[in-house]
Amino acid sequence: DGLTGSAWGDWANYTDSPLRAFEGELGVQPPAGFWDPLGFTKGGDAASFRRRRYVELKHGRVAMFACLGYIVPEYYRWPGDLSPSLGLKFSDVPTGFAAFSKVPLSGWAQIVAFAGTVELFQYTDDPKRPPGDFENAGFLGIPNSFVKITDPEAKKKKLASELANGRLAMMAIIGMFFQNGLTGEAWGDWSLYTDSPLRAFEGELGVQAPVGFWDPLGLSADGDVDTFKRRRAVELKHGRICMLACVGYIVPEYFRWPGYLSPEKGLKFADMPHGIAAISKVPLEGWVQIALFLGHYEGYFWRQDPKRAPGDYEGYGFLGVGKNFIFNFDPIEFKDPEVRKTKLAAEIANGRLAMVALMAMLFQNGTVGTTGPAMWLPAA
Repeated sequence: DGLTGSAWGDWANYTDSPLRAFEGELGVQPPAGFWDPLGFTKGGDAASFRRRRYVELKHGRVAMFACLGYIVPEYYRWPGDLSPSLGLKFSDVPTGFAAFSKVPLSGWAQIVAFAGTVELFQYTDDPKRPPGDFENAGFLGIPNSFVKITDPEAKKKKLASELANGRLAMMAIIGMFFQNGLTGEAWGDWSLYTDSPLRAFEGELGVQAPVGFWDPLGLSADGDVDTFKRRRAVELKHGRICMLACVGYIVPEYFRWPGYLSPEKGLKFADMPHGIAAISKVPLEGWVQIALFLGHYEGYFWRQDPKRAPGDYEGYGFLGVGKNFIFNFDPIEFKDPEVRKTKLAAEIANGRLAMVALMAMLFQNGTVGTTGPAMWLPAA
């Protein structure tokens, strides 16, 4: 209100903002518009803005050339010798960082001399001209170029494209440097980065298409195997509980046990709502039984053995069925390693889906206040 002059005033009304001095400059493009998150231009200093724009253009132009330098040699190299005296051919020079060790000292002297001549004599900044606009340099920076763009709109579009492409090239060349440095090759495959701590787990179960090994928070970046196993055991446990919970949301819509849940209280299974509302209906004795049942399984039957894979309990097989006080038969086990791997991978994937699905069910149940078909379908 104070800045724009009205309670819901438009930004355009804040005419005294120092940022307004630059929001019409080249480079203010969708989707970000005028984007200065660090506030470099908040002082409204035109000279500082011009210097930064000049530096941005120069870095962008160099980065575009550098990207071409990474790409073109993969498809074409000059024939003949780079250094006849050293017997060094153009085809002998590798792409990327490895080229540093191949270019002779005289080659580096020529590169420095050429770049210095262009910087000091050919492309000198004139304060009277826009940043990056050099006298006698035309389209694509060609000296004394006969190609001149005279249409103001076409020129503005080309200059805006140069800025956008330069910004993209600066990001791209940094990515190329990282890939080159980590894999040892200019276009090295991820599999060559053998020192990565993430490689310790990329062959584990759960690494599935389309995301592959996905750890955006870097929880496994330290390569700690024990920590990874603990997290995998927790993931499996939560996934299994959520799969049962999802079934618990769905099945009561179609089937309920006959008879009484609590004869003493006259509470039938049919009287029990399901979903969040059931919490208030289950008597205290019921919660005690649930806690004892789960505690018995957690503390006695399904205890994690450090020598076994996470979630793999001795005496229990397919669907967690095994010999205990409820069942007394040998569990189903898959002997074929590929079939077993497929089943275990499917369990992890289904458990992940169930965790997301249950959160949605709980959220919608709590918001809408009901379960079943009315939970997803609007009222008639």
